[in-house]
Amino acid sequence: MQFKHPEILYALLLLVIPIIVHLFQLRRFQKVEFTNVEFLKKITLQTRKSSQLKKWLTLLTRLLLLACAIIAFAQPYLADSNTFNAKSETVIYLDNSFSMQAKSSNGSLLNKAVQDLIETMDDKEQITLFTNDNTFVNTTTKAIKNDLIQLKHSPNQLSYEAVVLKGKNAFSNDKSSIKNLILISDFQQKDDPFSIEKDSLVRFKLVQLKPENLNNVSIDTIFISNFNVDNLELTVNLNNEGAAIETLPVSLYNNDNLVAKSAVSIEDKAETTFTIPLDNAFDGKIIIEDTNLQYDNSLYFNINQREKIKVLSIYEADDVFLRKIYTDDEFEYTSVRFNELNYNTLESQNLIVLNELKDIPNSLTIALKSFTENGGYLVTIPSSESSLTSYNQLFANYSLPSFNNLISSEKKITNINFSHPLLMNVFDKKVSNFQYPRVGSFFPTNSNSSSVLSYEDGASFLSEANHSFAFSSPLNEDNSNFKNSPLIVPVLYNIGKQSLKVPQLYYTIGQENTIDISTQLSQDNILTLVVDEHSVVPLQQTYTNKVELKTSEYPDVAGILAVNNKETTLQHLSYNYNRNESNLSYFNLSDMDDLDVQSSVASAIEDIKSATNVNELWKWFVIFALIFLIIEMLILKFLK
Repeated sequence: MQFKHPEILYALLLLVIPIIVHLFQLRRFQKVEFTNVEFLKKITLQTRKSSQLKKWLTLLTRLLLLACAIIAFAQPYLADSNTFNAKSETVIYLDNSFSMQAKSSNGSLLNKAVQDLIETMDDKEQITLFTNDNTFVNTTTKAIKNDLIQLKHSPNQLSYEAVVLKGKNAFSNDKSSIKNLILISDFQQKDDPFSIEKDSLVRFKLVQLKPENLNNVSIDTIFISNFNVDNLELTVNLNNEGAAIETLPVSLYNNDNLVAKSAVSIEDKAETTFTIPLDNAFDGKIIIEDTNLQYDNSLYFNINQREKIKVLSIYEADDVFLRKIYTDDEFEYTSVRFNELNYNTLESQNLIVLNELKDIPNSLTIALKSFTENGGYLVTIPSSESSLTSYNQLFANYSLPSFNNLISSEKKITNINFSHPLLMNVFDKKVSNFQYPRVGSFFPTNSNSSSVLSYEDGASFLSEANHSFAFSSPLNEDNSNFKNSPLIVPVLYNIGKQSLKVPQLYYTIGQENTIDISTQLSQDNILTLVVDEHSVVPLQQTYTNKVELKTSEYPDVAGILAVNNKETTLQHLSYNYNRNESNLSYFNLSDMDDLDVQSSVASAIEDIKSATNVNELWKWFVIFALIFLIIEMLILKFLK
């Protein structure tokens, strides 16, 4: 037994006072003589014996009463000295990802966890609590009660490895303290396996909250599946987790106006299509009706007035194949002979193609360098009569491999860099029986780095570096059949599309997105992203004929934003939450014997309390004091 105020126990020494009082007979008796003394002696003897017994019982009860009172004031308790004397630290991770919207018996999983925390945690106990997007350091549940009640779901979820690392970093460096890390989550199954390395300094407690049902329907993606001169065909992909649904309504809105509605039957996956006009701007939203997770029941997208990509071909050879690739529906293609080139038109282009020029003068090299520094893209197709000095001077500006003397030898183009951005989505799978194009002559290069396409010996046919692409062989029909190859269209077309990043139908919140806005800004102007009455200035870089925007942390709410230049709206951008949280499959933590897994927040906190629980005994000593007081009163009253 231990005492909170052991110094009070010195008062037990005062118990010697009533003992002294009882031991010494301080009262003086007066003798009175009687004639018949024998009878009186017997009565006196009996009276003295009864009096002595009553005195000793009264003394004992009073001593016990006073002792119990003194011990009660010293506040005795029972506790494990190893845990009680040690400092205790508690860090809590509360998962507020979208999957915690799933329903439990008492609201959503997140609401149930918050309610249990507020009800179970001691109001005065200091804790550190963090979510996927908030951190509360060295606080109490009473201080952050309103923050917990108003806690919103986050589009981003920390990886479990990051959660453990962040939780450990929240503890102090005191190795003698007891460190409790509580992880509250549904432990949704991700790509990476779940595991926690044991730590001798940290006690892990995992609280896995489980929803009542695992049914959920989500909108996965939307894309343009077909288009013609007048209309666009939009395809919507849906995913279903749970029982099959015979009729699921799917609605298409333009702003707040219902444009079309369809119904699908879905087991695992389903799709539906909508047709909208091609020429009009469209701020769209797809909505389904599902009672489980709410965040994935809508998907925003928008189609702006299309900006044509400006392509300029400077040629001394036939450019018909370029005209067929850069068509009028997506590109504004212009071609000019080298000797008729107006340098003032270069800066307004997005892509410039040098089509088999024999010589590149220094003035053009300087102009092209300025053009690419302002965000433009360059494609160089050499001539069999090219001046190596002028070409290599141009390539040096972009760290492209330089040319050596022309070699007249037939080679096949057999190596395709499938992971390069130009070809990443061109092929469904890697092919090995492709009808490879060939060249009759080529310029060998001093490096094969950054190759998009290569010859059979590994030498580079198409190189890329710093917004510049260079072929190592002329593409005219006398030298190569590359113009007739299936590779030429995706390569040159994707270079053209890459030169101006046309806004997608929508972007994903939490990912870094790069968007080109075709506009010309004055020196002090900037673009802002505006939604409702809120605006923010994104990370941006201004070029001559475009502004490159980069977004990652903002926006954090799904919706359609306006890109404004002062009060003028240039176009709209749509952002949606990542759909990873829609998959309601969870880790089975019960199979992990080395982890302390709880089914509720209350049970986890009670386990921690019991480990450091103090059994206070002062109440019992107060009760004993009262009992001895009652006994003393009974003795004085009834014992004759």
